[in-house]
Amino acid sequence: QLQLVESGGGLVQPGGSLRLSCAASGLALDNYAIGWFRQAPGKEREAVLCVSWSDDYTWRADFVKGRFAISRDNAKNAVYLQMSSLEPGDTAIYYCSAQRGGGRYGCPKGVDGYDYWGQGTQVTVSS
Repeated sequence: QLQLVESGGGLVQPGGSLRLSCAASGLALDNYAIGWFRQAPGKEREAVLCVSWSDDYTWRADFVKGRFAISRDNAKNAVYLQMSSLEPGDTAIYYCSAQRGGGRYGCPKGVDGYDYWGQGTQVTVSS
């Protein structure tokens, strides 16, 4: 059974940066598509970025505007979400998710596409 644990959230000023980590245990992540989602109070969970299991394909939501990047370290069995130029609208709980296999050049964009989820980490962007 794959387990995911996010960390790295916190309070940051507008324009600042954060790197979220998602540590996996139980199974190796290198055969899994990875998705980062977020959920703000009163809103539905939305996709932020995802990467295919092969790392050949990455998708970003329009609101990311090139500010966020996803990376994977198979040796550490972890994935990361590097966020920069943060805005108050980025305030949310951020979740990592994983889905085994899938297309080499694709990754699920919706919550239903992932079987495994972390517990989330709070990101607050405020002055």
